[in-house]
Amino acid sequence: MNVLVNGDVTEIVPGATLADVLAARGVPERGVAVAVAGEVVPRAAWRSTTLRDGNVVEVLTAVQGG
Repeated sequence: MNVLVNGDVTEIVPGATLADVLAARGVPERGVAVAVAGEVVPRAAWRSTTLRDGNVVEVLTAVQGG
């Protein structure tokens, strides 16, 4: 199975959760927002959000400044 993470094809195992994919990519648990198929996924739901083949995942990093 494959998902698209920030434009990069990423192979995942069936049943992989959003938390699994983010951890494998080294994404920190704080300071980021994550959307799957255009819908923001609350951090509390990362471990229970199972990804499907072809899902598009966007990881956005918070930046301070102005």
